[in-house]
Amino acid sequence: MALVLNEDQQLLKDSAKNFCQQNSPVSVLRRLRDSKDEIGFDQNLWKQMLELGWAGMAIPEAYGGFDFGYSGLGIVLEESGRKLTSSPLISTVLIGATAINEIGSEEQKRELLPKIAAGELMLSLALDEGIVHCPNRIKATATKSEDGYRISGEKTFVLDGHVADKLIVVARTSGETENAEGISLFLVDTGLAGVNISRTWMVDSRNSAKVSFDNVNIDAACLLGDENGGFAALDYVLDIARIGLAAEMLGSIEEVFERIVEYLKQREQFGVLIGSFQGLQHRAANMYSEIELCKSVVRAALAALDNKSSERDEIAELASITKAKLSEVFFLVSNEGVQMHGGIGMTDEFDIGFYIKRARVAQQYLGDAAFHRDRYASLNNF
Repeated sequence: MALVLNEDQQLLKDSAKNFCQQNSPVSVLRRLRDSKDEIGFDQNLWKQMLELGWAGMAIPEAYGGFDFGYSGLGIVLEESGRKLTSSPLISTVLIGATAINEIGSEEQKRELLPKIAAGELMLSLALDEGIVHCPNRIKATATKSEDGYRISGEKTFVLDGHVADKLIVVARTSGETENAEGISLFLVDTGLAGVNISRTWMVDSRNSAKVSFDNVNIDAACLLGDENGGFAALDYVLDIARIGLAAEMLGSIEEVFERIVEYLKQREQFGVLIGSFQGLQHRAANMYSEIELCKSVVRAALAALDNKSSERDEIAELASITKAKLSEVFFLVSNEGVQMHGGIGMTDEFDIGFYIKRARVAQQYLGDAAFHRDRYASLNNF
């Protein structure tokens, strides 16, 4: 398994890096935060991303995509993570399109995937119901009605939920609350009667929402995948999302580290550059080593996703290893970013604080390090 980029991937990386540097510096996120933007991302910037083909990066060509694979999408996410770019890349492209492609029927794929690639449809996953990630702990119910289903329940931490056109809702059609059996997935239009969406102002200034469903009636055709047997397919989609999110986290980690090193080269104390202090050199060396491990595990996980011979158990293990490692290192490096910048690192006018806030949210989404260490142990029957 190659852990280096090929020529096409390197060209994509250079292009994505230049685009984000020129069009999406951290000041864009700051402006969105300060203005309390109703949408939460720059629409013109998103339009440019669509023109570059980023929305169709991992969508098969048969459905209007470019079939560049998750290695390609991961590169784009990594570079967007460097500048903390707020966009529907994770909610709609990484999670939404993947769910439709992996779980949807042929009719659903042909109807929805071309719209995602063209930027005509925004999706969001409505999964978690509590303060911690637990994908099988589902209380929301979907009961059969005369012509379909009736959904009731509440969801939290729904990325881009307040601007989504459709929600992929995880609901229980049978079984007990924490039983993996009896879970089904549904496509629900956000404009239906009984769907109530309340935006959540996250500490990282990114989009999230709480959603409640009050006897929402949907057609039987809105079922995504098999009734009662949706958890296995959902878990695979979540693993892909965890790896993609880790790629974005890697970009943020790299950016913080580069800013730390640059600051160590410029800042003087007691008449000498602080980069000459052995204690700070040791801390920087430790971060560098950890980041190299992060690069390797992210590249390996993305490559496994694009390898048709990869088993789902292997993907699951890699996903948990990757998300756990990146969560721990993002915590470390974002903390060091603030600490090594000293007093100015604590001020809002300095960008480094945005990264520690993003770290805290990204660590928790789709499972933190503790969740994934436990999951990895379970996968290996420990």
